Amino acid sequence: MNTIVTNKMVKSYFRYMRNWDTNTKKDLIIKLTESIDSNPIEKFDFSSCYGAWEDSRSADEIMDDLKSDRKNNREIEEF
Repeated sequence: MNTIVTNKMVKSYFRYMRNWDTNTKKDLIIKLTESIDSNPIEKFDFSSCYGAWEDSRSADEIMDDLKSDRKNNREIEEF
């Protein structure tokens, strides 16, 4: 993140938090410190969603299943 943007964000947050009581500020400091010291959260690898469709059925069987699950409602509701 750009340093200028980061500094503006910090100043903005500080303006909001400067009137907090001492205990609340200490709690925030503890939580921020813990978030820095803890292991980073593993990000989901979306590329694992890519790939060929795996199924034991044939293409015709899959199409038949899709068509049989369709529900057409041709009733038009009046306003």
